[in-house]
Amino acid sequence: MKAGVYQFNPAFGKKDENLKNVLSEVKDADLDLLVLPEFFATGYQFISTDEVAELSERIPDGDTTGCLSQLSHQQGFYIVAGLPERDGDRFFNSAILTGPEGFISVYRKTHLFFEEKLYFTPGDTGFKVWKTGIGRIGIMICFDWFFPESMRILSLMGADIVAHPSNLVLPYCPAVMPVRCLENRVFSVTANRTGEEKRKEGKSLKFIGQSLIASPDGKVLIKAREDEETLITVEIDPHISRNKSLNPLNNIFEDRRIDMYRKLTED
Repeated sequence: MKAGVYQFNPAFGKKDENLKNVLSEVKDADLDLLVLPEFFATGYQFISTDEVAELSERIPDGDTTGCLSQLSHQQGFYIVAGLPERDGDRFFNSAILTGPEGFISVYRKTHLFFEEKLYFTPGDTGFKVWKTGIGRIGIMICFDWFFPESMRILSLMGADIVAHPSNLVLPYCPAVMPVRCLENRVFSVTANRTGEEKRKEGKSLKFIGQSLIASPDGKVLIKAREDEETLITVEIDPHISRNKSLNPLNNIFEDRRIDMYRKLTED
C-alpha cells in the first residue's frame, strides 16, 4: 500500500481555503492512506472559547468531515485528519478516519498540550484500532507521542499503522518516532504542519514541519523538510508490523514482564 502525508501551512480560521488547498493537492494522488495535520482546516492557536465554538464542528455532521468522506469515497483511499470537535457544550481535539465507504469513526486526543487545556476537554474515546481494507489503523494526535503508552497500547491492540496528525512545536518528535516504531514493531505516519502563528502577544508558535513515515525497524522511510509544503508518499507493507520477533528467541510482546510493571497502573 502507499501511505502519504500532506504537510502545509494552514491559514487560521479559513476552513474553505484550507480544504480547497488539500483537495487540489491530492485530487490526482496515487494513495491508499492520507494523513493530514492536527487542526488542518482551522489553524491551531485559538485565543478564546468563542473562537473555538465558532470553528469547531459536530462529527460526523460537520462540513469538514463531509468533505473528507466524499474525497475518500471518490478517490478510494483512507484519510486520517485532525479537527476541533463540538459535542454539546464540550470541545475536543479530535481526528477522524474516513474511507471508501465514507465516515468510519473518531478519536479524541488523550493528552492535551499547553493551552489546549484552556479550551478542550481531555479525550474520552480511549485509543482505538480499526480493521480496514489496507490494514489495521490506529490513531494518536500530536502530544500523545510523548507518552510511550500511547504507541504501546495501539500496538497491543493490533495496529499495523499508527496515524499521527500533529502540530509539533517541540523539536523532539522527529527523532523519537522511529524509536517508538522500533519499540513496538509498527509503522507510523506523522503529519505535521509548517509556518508560524502569532495570535497571542508573546506566545508565538513556530511549527517544525519534518513530517515523516517510519518503519517497524526504526528507519525513516521518507521525511519532509522543516518549511516545505509537500505531499510525501512511500510504499509500505503493513503486514510486517504483525511480526514482533527480533530473532528466533526474542519476541517483544511475549518477552514483556508484566508482573514487573505494576507501578505503571497503580495510582
